[in-house]
Amino acid sequence: MGRVNDHYLKLKAGYLFPEIGRRVRAFEAANPNAKVIRLGIGDVTEPMPPAIAAAMHAAVDEMARRETFRGYGPEQGYDFLREKIAEHDFRSRGAEVAADEIFVSDGCKCDSGNFLDVLATGANVTAVTDPVYPVYVDTNVMAGNTGVANERGEFERIVYLPATVANGFSPAVPGRHVDVIYLCSPNNPTGAVLTREALTRWVDYARREGALILFDAAYEAFITDPAIPHSIYEIPGARDVAVELRSFSKTAGFTGTRCAFTVVTKTLMGKTADGQEVQLHALWTRRHTTKFNGVSYVVQRGAEAVYGTEGQAQVRALIYFYLGNAEVIRERLSAVGLEVHGGVNAPYVWIATPEGGDGRRAESWAFFDRLLAEANVVVTPGSGFGAAGEGFVRISAFNSRANVEEATRRIVAMLGRA
Repeated sequence: MGRVNDHYLKLKAGYLFPEIGRRVRAFEAANPNAKVIRLGIGDVTEPMPPAIAAAMHAAVDEMARRETFRGYGPEQGYDFLREKIAEHDFRSRGAEVAADEIFVSDGCKCDSGNFLDVLATGANVTAVTDPVYPVYVDTNVMAGNTGVANERGEFERIVYLPATVANGFSPAVPGRHVDVIYLCSPNNPTGAVLTREALTRWVDYARREGALILFDAAYEAFITDPAIPHSIYEIPGARDVAVELRSFSKTAGFTGTRCAFTVVTKTLMGKTADGQEVQLHALWTRRHTTKFNGVSYVVQRGAEAVYGTEGQAQVRALIYFYLGNAEVIRERLSAVGLEVHGGVNAPYVWIATPEGGDGRRAESWAFFDRLLAEANVVVTPGSGFGAAGEGFVRISAFNSRANVEEATRRIVAMLGRA
């Protein structure tokens, strides 16, 4: 019998979103006539933009002809897509990124965990903001980079940086040395964004401490404020300290077809056990080409269409549709006295749970259960994102306008009955 990875046993029995799914399925089984509206998991609901679908149809037709059929493609991604990404997402914003520094993949979630393959196990001090996307912490636990969790669910050997109302959900840089830093802007779950000044402080810290920043920009397309950077590479010096992760999932409706990319610059270095510098680009290339077979040609042609004239217009319309949903959530729930954050430069709205008669906020899971039972609306408990998320819930703007309006109507009615 093979020996298991004992580090998995440090984790909670279920990942956050499967646990939500379990509770919802149990409720629906007990209440078959309930019309449940899901505003929990961040999955898109609107159809893929027509220009993207057309490009994928054309690519399928190519695959059906001997003279245009393609088998294995380059693991790093086809040049036609990497060049478009480099030009439109980076160079157009003054960020220096070359096409061969871009690695096309099947998701930010995957790559944020996969990148641990090229970092030493148990040798780095890791910092995460709190609340935080659970994958960052869980993959470090799986890799053996942490100790056990305390009663608050915080793991040994991880530095937690509270993101709170008091600091505008933008934590200060650590007052100590760390080696690896996870940042997400626009943030999942709080919907907050990091200003140019805040990102500059992080880059300066990383350069001073010799730290690596893993910058998750999966939601950058939702940024509406022209003063907010879309890429960490817009900050001078970031090429030497940061990896950036991007996704087409929420930007262009690729959650069901899977396409993303990670940028690893050639000037980004790591250190070996004996102190020698090693290019992380070379290590990631070796890892990527060994463990990944590449995103399909058909999907990459669809992603390329995102950057065409029609694709750009259709994607913008999709983004503004979801931001319109977020505005409905923000306005209706703040109007009844709930404390509302996010939802302006991000598709997530971060809601403080209401206070009870004793003046204390409801616990996140308790409010989740109440919303499900009384309003038949699914949200995400804030405590699932970390200790600092207790007393909040995340509401996703990914749904139809009719469902968002109906869900907020039900929530307002439920609160009125309290």
